[in-house]
Amino acid sequence: MTIQRIEAVTFGVVDLEACVRFFADAGLEQLDTGRTGTTFSTPERQFIYLRMADDPALPSPVAEAPTLREVVWGVDSPQALAAIGAELEKDRPVTADSCGVLHARDNTGWAIAFRTAAPQQADPGEQRKYNVLRNVNRWNNPVAAYRRARPIRLLHVTLDIPKAGAEAAIEFYIDRLRFRPIDRVLDTGTFMQCEGDVEHHNLFLCFRPDKVGFNHIALEVRDFDEVMEGGNYMIEQGWKESRVVGRHTLGSNVYRFIHCPAGGRIEFAADMDRMNKSFETRTWPKNPGHHIWSLKS
Repeated sequence: MTIQRIEAVTFGVVDLEACVRFFADAGLEQLDTGRTGTTFSTPERQFIYLRMADDPALPSPVAEAPTLREVVWGVDSPQALAAIGAELEKDRPVTADSCGVLHARDNTGWAIAFRTAAPQQADPGEQRKYNVLRNVNRWNNPVAAYRRARPIRLLHVTLDIPKAGAEAAIEFYIDRLRFRPIDRVLDTGTFMQCEGDVEHHNLFLCFRPDKVGFNHIALEVRDFDEVMEGGNYMIEQGWKESRVVGRHTLGSNVYRFIHCPAGGRIEFAADMDRMNKSFETRTWPKNPGHHIWSLKS
């Protein structure tokens, strides 16, 4: 039942016009629009669905609107999809829609869905080359500005959960859906990698806030400069930064967070750790710290 990646996320929004402008400014491709919703896509063919919060077709929310309403996970085959359905039906309702997508709930109540993945391997575009002393990778070619971000893909989702029941909520993904814990932080939460990927984490369940809430989705960009320039562009368009730029301790990625009118935040992220199957889970009694460095004024 190999889960490969995040296939889509669905938001229940209050101000659709603002959300459309936000995700367009963030550099995603708008596929369609209407009175009740809009769809955006990454170059890797992952989707962000924006629907009005009162749309009866949406799963019921676990947090106040606007917020995330469902995470769709992409699996590698129809057989894997059937295996997930059979596993989850042991103790919770599972429904299939007209497109064959399976819908259920995790232990916290977040709506989760599963469908056969349809990845599209995108060209990330030209990547910056760097010169250090005698290691010359760029001759006679000045650096050109990105000016704004053009994200490649949806990298991970972070959900806040209550402390009560947190261990069972995390183990649901590990035991039932074969996610692998990469970093267990005993006073914060667990970073998990889905079975078919190599990212440091595709899902982070965080109980430190001790509440149910949507925290953020991460959009991968090419490098540090694109994180910085993409964040600058968002601020120039009137959006608000939620945390100063830095580099995470766990995952190692450079990050920049922007408040999102669809709920929570988005993160521009670059240079995240990759963990292959030889990597052994780390356990941290206390949080080792949010960042290696962050911008100081």
